[in-house]
Formats: sequence, structure tokens, C-alpha cells
Amino acid sequence: MDSFEPDGKGLQEGNGEQNGNGAAADTLPPPPPVIPPDFVPTKLETEPVKKKATRVPMSRRGLGSRGKKITLLTNHFKVNVTNVEGHFFHYSVSLAYEDGRPVEGKGVGRKVLDRVHETYKTELDGKDFAYDGEHSLFTVGSLPRNKLEFTVVLEDMPSNRNNGNAAPDEHGSPNSDRKRIRRPYQSKTYLVEISFAAKIPMQAIANALRGQESENSQEALRVLDIILRQHAAKQGCLLVRQSFFHNDPKNFADVGGGVLGCRGFHSSFRTTQGGLSLNIDVSTTMIIQPGPVVDFLIANQNVKDPFSLDWAKVKRVLKNLRIKTIPSNQEYKITGLSEKSCKEQMFSLKQRNMKDEDGEIQTLEISVYDYFVNHRNIELRYSGDLPCINVGKPKRPTYIPLELCSLVSLQRYTKSLSTPQRASLVEKSRQKPQERMNALSNALKTSKYDAEPMLRSCGISISTNFAQVDGRVLNAPKLKVGNGEDLFPTRGRWNFNNKKLVEPTKIDRWAVVNFSARCNLRMLVQDLIKCGAMKGIHIDEPFDLFEESPQFRRAPPVVRVEKLFSEVQSKLPGAPQFLLCVLPERKNCDLYGPWKKKNLADFGIVTQCIAPIKVNDQYLTNVLLKINAKLGGLNQLLAVEHSPSIPIVSKVPTIILGMDVSHGSPGQSDIPSIAAVVSSRHWPLISRYRASVRTQSPKVEMIDSLFKKVSDTEDEGIIRELLLDFYTSSGKRKPEQIIIFRDGVSESQFNQVLNIELDQMIEACKFLDEKWNPKFVVIVAQKNHHTKFFQSGSPDNVPPGTIIDNRICHPKSNDFYLCAHAGMIGTTRPTHYHVLYDEIGFSADDLQELVHSLSYVYQRSTTAISVVAPICYAHLAASQVGTFMKFEDTSETSSSHGGVTTAGAVPVPQLPRLQEKVCNSMFFC
Repeated sequence: MDSFEPDGKGLQEGNGEQNGNGAAADTLPPPPPVIPPDFVPTKLETEPVKKKATRVPMSRRGLGSRGKKITLLTNHFKVNVTNVEGHFFHYSVSLAYEDGRPVEGKGVGRKVLDRVHETYKTELDGKDFAYDGEHSLFTVGSLPRNKLEFTVVLEDMPSNRNNGNAAPDEHGSPNSDRKRIRRPYQSKTYLVEISFAAKIPMQAIANALRGQESENSQEALRVLDIILRQHAAKQGCLLVRQSFFHNDPKNFADVGGGVLGCRGFHSSFRTTQGGLSLNIDVSTTMIIQPGPVVDFLIANQNVKDPFSLDWAKVKRVLKNLRIKTIPSNQEYKITGLSEKSCKEQMFSLKQRNMKDEDGEIQTLEISVYDYFVNHRNIELRYSGDLPCINVGKPKRPTYIPLELCSLVSLQRYTKSLSTPQRASLVEKSRQKPQERMNALSNALKTSKYDAEPMLRSCGISISTNFAQVDGRVLNAPKLKVGNGEDLFPTRGRWNFNNKKLVEPTKIDRWAVVNFSARCNLRMLVQDLIKCGAMKGIHIDEPFDLFEESPQFRRAPPVVRVEKLFSEVQSKLPGAPQFLLCVLPERKNCDLYGPWKKKNLADFGIVTQCIAPIKVNDQYLTNVLLKINAKLGGLNQLLAVEHSPSIPIVSKVPTIILGMDVSHGSPGQSDIPSIAAVVSSRHWPLISRYRASVRTQSPKVEMIDSLFKKVSDTEDEGIIRELLLDFYTSSGKRKPEQIIIFRDGVSESQFNQVLNIELDQMIEACKFLDEKWNPKFVVIVAQKNHHTKFFQSGSPDNVPPGTIIDNRICHPKSNDFYLCAHAGMIGTTRPTHYHVLYDEIGFSADDLQELVHSLSYVYQRSTTAISVVAPICYAHLAASQVGTFMKFEDTSETSSSHGGVTTAGAVPVPQLPRLQEKVCNSMFFC
């Protein structure tokens, strides 16, 4: 069909409408006709506008049966609910100070409501309530009246972990310890208003278990989760969404830089086929190292003493952290640092017993150091020459010497971790299956949920036994390698020992560049050529080895890349087929982004970066697998792909898409998000892919450029690009089936995937050919959940290929858990697949088998991976092309192609397009 030729503009004719992207016609519209004065309008019979049906996630059509049966345990605990006839009453809570100002700060709400509960028991009819810490409160049955108002008084107490509301001294002295010791604690009065908002039938929980989910059922389950959060808060835990963390040093693991991994527990109620269950799992969050502030700062900046600290960094890292002071144990929030050192920073001290002639209290200008040492008799060993910590207001600073300050425990660290910190965290937080089961059993015992009054009034009891589920272990798919040989993976693994790659490439024009890495390049090259020959890849001697000039070693990354690249250009006779690049650091090397951009976007050269530490046969094989895939070869194929005999997929032209969006690290709210979609090509293969990558507004999860109509004949969206490639690479066949794997979305976004993203894809297809109606399948993959599986009586992880689609799966929706890979360390995390939409009509077994097989087509490794390859590729493509962004000048390349926020469209810098020679390659491999 001509609309599918790459230069075809689609079959759709212009319809004369102004398009929504601002491409308005140049001519003015004609003037309106003049209406005669005696004109009587006649009523037009208009057809009712057809409202487009909203797609909802599909129901399960049946269970799978293939595979060897296996009995497993899971970290879901059965919940019995006896009071299904009752109601939750939802009340909204507003808190204000005595003068009517609303209470802004977080944390104080729970203490105020606890005080209301203690003080006004009779006015509340003796009822317990669940409070979410902000604006909602829930009771079982109603309160006596629809609107209740209370006044409570809270004292500022000496610090404990949760007391974060001590006000700084208002008299401007550096510290108020003396006054606090001499007079009673200051107190604050709060006005609390509780008013009725809604009534939620508990029956909604029973309905949800029958698959009849509604807003009521989600609200009812939210109430149960809030009860557990409140239960944890009362024990002094740090709460992070559905997880809670006790202040217990044996749960802390130092990961370096003054940061600790704090182990706690996630808990949430889930509706499942087996009834209501409580899902409990081990969870980790990052916290600031508690204790002396100075110890934290030295660890954070990795210096030997406080005199070597970078104080600009100190100011940034300490802002808003909470400290306790010695000797009063009073708690404050840090607002900044003093401009001068403790010995030089002056302030006005009021002389209480000295008045001037007008009866005004006299003030004395004194240094903070002098005040503490001479007036308070507190010895200061080293902080005299360091800045003080400011805990006051901007206009009324309150200074405290550094060594008198200690960081309160359980304060979250929200910045992204460095590579060494991440590695340390992974190593220190991994738990073997048996160890994890013991931790969860203990957590359930020590939580004492059976004593929680709110749960008792709901008639809820929680079993202490792990739920049992029936799993099945699918057989690993047979693979094809070189010379037509079959390869049978065992325990999700295989190797290429004495085997050739199924489609090896030939490398004849290449060179090596070395960015000052210490490495014997000649030996590395010879080993690579030798290893390549054993795998069937013929590699000629490289044209040359280019070493970076020592004078540029300390230059900015972009300059280093430019210099070395121009040297390569000047000496090579023509464009190389491939460049091997040796980098000095393994992870997060700042040369990586500019090097990739230079090669892929500017010159269209395939490149492989390495940072060799231990070069052996396994290392070289892994490097060659990547190079072969990037240069158009294939390492292994599924036997069913080779024959081709994949049910449904091999019979009708089928394209498989993997979609992912990567966002900036925490704290980088202005970094554009990067959307990547990869697509299969060369049907009937499902092992070859190419990628299309775009930027969009920061933190936007829905991909907004799948269909991008820029004129009546032009669509610059991602999907058109991928469909045209499929058409040209698959013998001019249009895909009649489109299978989409979507990563990174939560249950609350499923409807958006089905009604925003899928709509864009359908539009992109229609724009190419109005008459073309491919069938769609939409599957979401989730790794970020808390369900784990264990083999009863065995210390091992579940075997690769384990699939579960019963008991703990959704009562109605079409979901299943799959552990395709062999978990080598820690406890295997299954992938939770949700089949949201299926127009093709797959059987449960065929679809599960396809998903399992797609975990074996990943060209970078010789193991089954934990999530389907197209999703992994999308993730790789987004992160690799994302490294280009760090080096783009955003002001020059900015274009309003981002998503829409409350302030309208956000201008987002566009990514440079990859050169034609590499845009269809597996450059991301």
C-alpha cells in the first residue's frame, strides 16, 4: 500500500479544518451573512453526539494449565472481615491556631488529634478513629453530630523522634535552654473542626472481592490502610506511603556519605481471588545518619575534619533537617547557617536586670561563642571558628554552635544515591528467601494488629500464616544458535561455549579509542579478535588505536570527546563501521553521553563503550554479544521463531512494542522525562528491535508523542515511524496485530493507558490508512510491587519459569505473576503482568507462553531476564539517549513539545535525531 512507503504521507485528504498545532490558513474567514430583521430561526434536528465508549481493563477469560505444578507460599496473609453490614464515616478535619490561622506544618496533626481523643472521649461517644495525618478522619459508625469543634492545648515537650514543632526562642538569644528550664514549657492552643464528608458501606469490600470494584470499595480499603499507618505512627515510626520504619539502629545499614539504609515493612490490603489479604513485605528507605551534625557532615563530604568542609554544600544539605540541642534536648528545624564564625557572629543579648533611664531593658552586643562559654558555662572545643547553625526566622536568627547540635533519627534522605552508595545498599539490603520469611513472620507478630481497636471494631482479624498458592513451572523455550544447532537453557541460563552465534556479523572497518584508561589495548584487541572467531564473528585488525593526549585529561568531557574524535576523523580513510571506546570509569562516566551523541546523532557510527577491569573469556563474550546485535547480527533465536511456529504471532503480521518513560532523579524536577518505544522488525522474528525516543514534560508518565499531527498529511509521532519501519523490514506487510508492553504505570493509570495512549496509536494507524483496523493487545508489566513467592521447606528461590495466575491474583481482572529468571541473590522479585486489553483473543496459555518466551530473546545476555525484552530495550534506549540531554543547551533547542501542566505547555528541549545509518539499529543493546 503506497501509504506505507517511508516517504508516503498517508492516504488521508486534508479536511479543510484548521489544525490544532497552530497551522492556521493565511486567508481571513468570509464575513458573516446579514440576517433580515423578520427572520425566524427554524429549529434544526441535530443528531445526538455519540460519546466515545471508555475502555476499561478486561476480565480474566480463564486460567493457564501448561507447566509442572508446584505449591508455593506467598507474603499475603488472609484477612477475615465479619462486620460487612457496618459503615465507615468519613470526616474532614481542619486545624487552626488560636488566632484562626490554618496549621500548615506536617506532623503536628497526629499529636493534636491524639489530644482530642484523650480529652473529649465522651463528646466522641467513646469512639476510636483512624486519622490520615492530614485532612481525613474515619470512624466505624457515626459520631454524635455532623460537625464538632474542639479546642486543645499542646505543650512544647523535650524532643523525641516525632516532636518536630518546638518554636525557636523568640527573644533573639542564641538558644532558649535557660529560659525553658526556668519556666514551664510553652504551650500552643489549636482549634479543631471535624465535619461529616461521606459514608462508606463496608459491604463495598465484599463487593470488591466478587470483582465488583467501585469508588466505595477503593475508599474502604484506603481506610483499612490508614488504620495500619496510624497504628505504626503511634509506635513512633517514620511513615513513607504504605511503608513504616521503626527507630531501631539494628535496622540501619551505613551506605556511605552520611546516609543509612533503614529497613522497615510495607503493608497494604489487597482484594484477591482468595478473599481479602494483607500483603506485608520488607521495605527500605534512605535516612540521614542521626547523631552529631559534625559527624554527618564529615561523612557526607568525605573529609577528615570540620575545617575542610565546603560550607555552601553544608547549607544546602542541612536545610530543613531537624536537630536536638545539648543540654536541653530541645528540638528545632535548621533554617540556615550564620554568615560569620561562632567567635565573630554577634547578636544583641537583653540584660534583664539592667534598664536605661527610660526604663527600657538594655542590650549587650556579644558573640555567640562568648555567650555560650561565659554566660552559659558550656565548653566549646572546636566550633568557635566554624559557622553556627541558624534555627530562627529570616529576620530573627537564632544561632547555636555546631557541636551542640545532633540530628534527630529517622529523617529521610531524598536525593538520588551515587553508584557506590547504590551498590552498597543492594549488597546490605538483600535477603535470602528464608531470611525474608522469618523477618515477615516476626513483623506480623510484633505489630500486634489483633490489639488495634479500630480493626476490632471493623471485625477484622489477620491470619499469621503465609497464604498457599498453586504455581506452574513453564519449560524453557528451545533456542537456535549457529550452524542450525539447538540449545536448551537449564535453570534459565545457557552459554556459547563451543557454539557460534546464529547470525554473526563481519567487522572490517573499525578502530579503538582510549580515554586515558589504564589498559593493555593491544592484548585486549587480540583477545577480542580471537574470541570473535570462536563465536563466528570475523574481525579484521583495527585500523588504529587512538590514545587521548595527556594534556586534555582534565578538560571538560565535551572538549575531550571533540579532540579525540577529530583526531580519529583526520586519520581514518572513511567512516568506520564501528568504534570501540575504552572509558576510565565503569559507571556514570561523564564522557559517555557526549561520546554517544557524537557517534550516533552527529555521524551515525555504531560504538561500544567498555571499562575493562577483569578481562576474561566471559567478559569478551558479553562485549561481543552487544557488538553483534548493534551491527545487525543476532546472537540466538527462539526455535519457534526460526520455524516460525509461535501461536497466533507467526500466522499474521504482528508487531511487538515495548514502552517506557524515564524521569529525572528525585529532586531534579526540571529535567525532561524521556519516552522510549521499541518495536519488533523483520516479522516473523520477535528478536530484532529498533527504538524511537522523545522528550516530554518532567514527571509526565503518559507518552504524549505517539501520534503528533503537524499538518493534514504529516504525523511526526513515534508510532508512524515504527509502523513504517515494520512495513519496510517485513516484506511490505502491514501489522495486523499490535502487542503492546507498557512499563512503569500503576493501577490508577491503567485507564489512561487504554484511553489516552491506545487512542493515539489507533489515530496513528488511521492516519496512515483510514481503512486499516489492526487488532490490539495491551499488557502492563510491574516490577514495583510487594508480592514475593517462596518454596515451602526449601531455602532456594522459586525456579525460573514459575507462573501464578490464581488465589492472590485479582478477583476479576486478567493478571498473572511470572518469575522468568533465576534469582541468584536475595529473593526473586516476580513481574506482575496485567492484560488490560485483548482484541486478538489469546488463550491464557498462549499469552503466558509468549510473555515467557520474550524473556529469552534479550540479545545482551545468556540468561532469561525478569521482564520481557522489549521493555528492557525501551528502558535502555531511554537512559542511553537521555545521557545526550546533559550536554544540550536547553535554551537553544527548546521547543514546546512537552506535556501540559497547570501553567500550560512546558517548553522541553528536543533530543537530537539519530543518523539514518543507526536509527534502525539496536544501538541501545
